Amino acid sequence: MGSGGRDGDGDIGGGAGLAALDGRIAGCRACPRLVEWREEVARTKRAAFAGEEYWGRPVPGFGPADASLLIVGLAPAAHGANRTGRMFTGDRSGDVLYAALHDVGLASRGTAVARDDGLELYGVRITSPVHCAPPANKPTPGERDTCRPWLVRELELLRPSLRAVVVLGAFGWQAALPALAEAGWDVPRPRPVFGHGTHVPLDGLDLFGCFHVSQRNTFTGRLTPAMLREVLRTAARTAGLGVTS
Repeated sequence: MGSGGRDGDGDIGGGAGLAALDGRIAGCRACPRLVEWREEVARTKRAAFAGEEYWGRPVPGFGPADASLLIVGLAPAAHGANRTGRMFTGDRSGDVLYAALHDVGLASRGTAVARDDGLELYGVRITSPVHCAPPANKPTPGERDTCRPWLVRELELLRPSLRAVVVLGAFGWQAALPALAEAGWDVPRPRPVFGHGTHVPLDGLDLFGCFHVSQRNTFTGRLTPAMLREVLRTAARTAGLGVTS
């Protein structure tokens, strides 16, 4: 295991709950390439956001500590979550995801623009296997593995309430399976292959695959809003959450 999951004040295994974990994630500097990139983006900014102060740090998960459904993405977008400091907030991928969550009754609104916009999630938490924005939206396998202890600890803290996980994309799937195993779930071997609509029952947890809400997928129609809503509805019902039809 690499040095991920450490912020200079000891490892993540001790003590507090999810809020404390989120605070420690936001202080992580374990991956030099990602630290340099996220901070450079925060300094130079995109012209459209030149007047804003960028977050420029690792982005913790978002949603209640007793969530029964977890959504696992890839990594923060440079001018989305790396700017706003909240998962899938301030970019087009987030627009698609939060619109679908709102449509099925899992979010208080269908847009996400800032950490203080009043958005609430109902029984759902959103996280990612890499918490820093990577160059070209492509973390390395080593960066993924260095960041894994944060996801493992998040899963451990959510375990009492967690009943279903939706993983967006193959990268997240490959990161989530070993994290789930480390967090104590019995993951089959050989490990299940990612696919849209894949459903893998684990011991007390149902795992679902979904194409990522990237512009490459949503603009080409590989992932439609209806496809996304169907996966979210199925997972939410499995998790015991009420959804709209």
